[in-house]
Amino acid sequence: MPNFNHPPIAQHQSPPSIKWDKYLINGELKTWNGPVERVYSPMGKVDQEGRVDRVFLGEAPTLDESVGLEALGAAKQAYNNGRGFWPTASATQRIECMERFLELMALKREEVSTLLMWEIAKNKSASYKEFDRTIDYIRDTIDEYKELQRRGSHIASKGGVISQVRRGPLGVVLCLGPYNYPLNETFCLLIPSVLMGNTIVFKPAKYGVLLLTPLMEAFQEAFPPGVLNVVFGRGRTLAGPIMKTGDVDVLALIGNSKSSNALASQHPKPNRLRQVLGLEAKNPAIVFEDANLNKAIKECVAGALSFNGQRCTALKLIFVHKNISADFVRRFSDAVDELKLDHPENNSDLTPLPEANKAEYMDEYVLDAKEKGASVMNKRAGKVNETAYFPAVLFPVNKHMRIFHEEQFGPVVPIVEYDKLEEVMDAIAESDHGQQCSVFSEKESTISYAVDNLVNQVCRVNINTSCQRGPDYLPFTGRKDSAVATLSVHDALRSFSIRTVVAAGTDQKNLVRDIVSSGQSNWMTTDYLL
Repeated sequence: MPNFNHPPIAQHQSPPSIKWDKYLINGELKTWNGPVERVYSPMGKVDQEGRVDRVFLGEAPTLDESVGLEALGAAKQAYNNGRGFWPTASATQRIECMERFLELMALKREEVSTLLMWEIAKNKSASYKEFDRTIDYIRDTIDEYKELQRRGSHIASKGGVISQVRRGPLGVVLCLGPYNYPLNETFCLLIPSVLMGNTIVFKPAKYGVLLLTPLMEAFQEAFPPGVLNVVFGRGRTLAGPIMKTGDVDVLALIGNSKSSNALASQHPKPNRLRQVLGLEAKNPAIVFEDANLNKAIKECVAGALSFNGQRCTALKLIFVHKNISADFVRRFSDAVDELKLDHPENNSDLTPLPEANKAEYMDEYVLDAKEKGASVMNKRAGKVNETAYFPAVLFPVNKHMRIFHEEQFGPVVPIVEYDKLEEVMDAIAESDHGQQCSVFSEKESTISYAVDNLVNQVCRVNINTSCQRGPDYLPFTGRKDSAVATLSVHDALRSFSIRTVVAAGTDQKNLVRDIVSSGQSNWMTTDYLL
């Protein structure tokens, strides 16, 4: 792939470097004196050969196995087989802690958003949006938690049995977040898990690690000791040994299936391990012959290339009917070439890639596709420098190419020409993934047929719009290898809990009434949260 001579990425004032040497265990911010990992931005000065002198952002601890096991011990002790303060705390106590955290977190908006932009090259507006959306998500989760408790405040009497049903915690959670949404998607695991009374060992992703450091004191202040323990370092060093102990009750991970499978396989009692997973996706778009091309092209460009395609909800395979494919590919390629690649401070459409060697990895997909009959359709495609890659549009793509099956998670867009819809339906059915899809048509008969044939293959069908996660009240999950459990404001609280019943015969109604009225039990209560 030729190295086009695009203008160098503009330079902006980087944030002060952070020499972070702390980790949080059992409510104490401890100091690490061992090895550290130097954190660099994808942005920096570019020389004539395309080498990038990356901006140094700071350091984070590379903790060892013993620290990881210490964090696990603290979480286990705080849970205490479900008898610790946090799992037995009242809903009001948990809400007060979460609201205090929310209050402290809101003060860090500027610092966290700036680091988010510089660490993973998410553009400025998207970085602030991720922070604000996370704040909203926490508020909404608190509200939904209150509603959950209201429903659980009811005591039923039927069939000679008095009963109360509530949702209780699952135990100790190992939480591993993703690099592409290191704040929002991580907190979509963390927040509901904590609210439901679980205790946590949390390790940030490899990229986007420093942006969590401004929140460490908030974690420490808001939650009781041992409830939330935060460790930094490599997953292989920390997560593997933690899992091998058998003391983890829930693996909460957003990433790839290789990592989740490797971790889960190390648990000595796999039947005890619950999993809440957001994994790979290969979301297709189907552009029908009767589609509004202006609308379809606009949505497909945004769907495929927002944040450089580094989203599980990105459109990663576009099927276009042969009668319109030439027009679609030409106009789509022109629209891609009009996108702006620049520093995220400028709110550009495209930004550098945070992962090491990702530009070379994109080239591998392009080379494989070209060897098997595809062409690069847009003029600006290719590697710009070590960290920047201008999107490549590939056509015609077929099932013999790697990119037809694999999740590229980057700025390469494969377009497949189809004649009969059954070809597309068969490809989607045979795929290992089943998160979402997008369909583009102006006819109700076409959409009706497509919806009826897709809703049992994927978990969300988007009509004339690109795939997306939100709004957060909608369920977010996937079939096949794309997910385990469901994440949304409503569903995540249920994913991190289990229904539990307390029951008695009707001859015990006086005792039950006295327990409830005395207020001595946090569980057997009819208090109605406002």
